Amino acid sequence: MPKLRRLSGPEVITILGKFGFVAVSQRGSHVKLKRSVSGGTQTITVPAHSELDLGTLRAIFRQASRFVPEQELSPYFYD
Repeated sequence: MPKLRRLSGPEVITILGKFGFVAVSQRGSHVKLKRSVSGGTQTITVPAHSELDLGTLRAIFRQASRFVPEQELSPYFYD
């Protein structure tokens, strides 16, 4: 079973940026990312911490995989 990588908030924001997500606002340390698609907008919130907890990272991956195919996201999040 692949192992989840240790990533920081800015690294996750960069990864999601490759799939069309753009930072639209920030409140404290949380950055809101959005992308527009034909069916509307898709939103993900990412904490901009130096290292994300594995549970938080797994939740962000699960949320992002609703919008982006899991096969495309996996190489960035898993070893």
